[in-house]
Amino acid sequence: MKAKTYFKALRAPFLSGSVMPVLLGAAWANVSASFHWPHFILAVIGVAALHSGANLINDWADARGSDPINVRLTPFSGGSRVIQDDGLAAETVLKMSMLCYATALAVGLYMTLLYPWVGLLGVLGFLLGFLYSVNPFHLMSRGLGEAGIFFAFGPLVTLGGYYVIAGHMTWGAFFLGAPLGCLITAVVWINEFPDFQADSASGKHNLVVRLGMERARFVYAGLMAGAFVSLLLLVAAGFPAAMLLGLLATPLAAKAVRIFWRNYADHEGIVPAQALTIQTQLAVGGLSSLGLLLAAWPG
Repeated sequence: MKAKTYFKALRAPFLSGSVMPVLLGAAWANVSASFHWPHFILAVIGVAALHSGANLINDWADARGSDPINVRLTPFSGGSRVIQDDGLAAETVLKMSMLCYATALAVGLYMTLLYPWVGLLGVLGFLLGFLYSVNPFHLMSRGLGEAGIFFAFGPLVTLGGYYVIAGHMTWGAFFLGAPLGCLITAVVWINEFPDFQADSASGKHNLVVRLGMERARFVYAGLMAGAFVSLLLLVAAGFPAAMLLGLLATPLAAKAVRIFWRNYADHEGIVPAQALTIQTQLAVGGLSSLGLLLAAWPG
C-alpha cells in the first residue's frame, strides 16, 4: 500500500510531459546521426528525475498554500493529495524531491563529462521547476510559471535530447520544442481552472487567476491551436514533412477544446477535456517523433 502512495506522490503518469520532448529531440538528431541508446536512456532518466523532483516540491510547497483549501479536485489537478490524505508526511515528500534531484545531478554530472553544455541545460531545467513552486520566487504566483513550463518542457528539453545524440546544439532543435511546449502549457493551463478558487484565496496569482476564467479560456484554445500551427511552421522552415504525422492528433485537440469550452467552470465536466489535453500531447509527440524516425530510415 505504501508503494502505491509513493507512486502517487511522484505523479508518474505526468512524466510523459518531459519524456516526449526528449524523444522528439533525439529523433531529430537521428536524422543526421546514429541513435545512441545509452545516452538517450540516461537523458530520459535525468529529465524524468528533474520532473519528479519538481512535482514533489510543488506538493510540498502547496501543502502550506492552496491544497488544504482546494475542494474542487479532479484526477488531473489539485496535486497528488498524499500529504492532505495523510499518506505521507510533508517532510517525506520533501526528502523524496531531494532524492530525485540528487539522481538528476548524478546523471547530469556524468553526461556533462561527455557533453559540456548538459550541465547548463540541467541547471536551467532545475531552476525553472524548483523556482516555480518555492518561495520567495514562487513563479507560479507571479504570472511567470506558465512561461517557465513552456520552456522547461518544450524547447529546453528538445534541445537537450538532440544534443546528447548529435553532440552539438542548433537553434532548430530549440524551436522544435514549440509544439510540445504549447501542449504541456495547455495541460497546466486547463488544470488551473478547477483550482481557480483555491488559488485565488491562497494568493497564488497564476495567469488564469489574473485573467479570470472567461478570458483565460481563449488562451487555452490558442495554446492547443498553437501546437499545430508551430508544427506547420517547423516543416515550412525545413524540418521533414513526415513530422506532419503529428497533425493526426488534431481531432483529439478539437474535442478537448469543445468539451472545455462548455465546461470550463465545472470541475467535474472539465475532466474529459483534461484527459484529452494530455492525450494530445502524447499523440503529437509520439507521431512527430515517428515521422522524424521514418525520415531517417534508409532508402
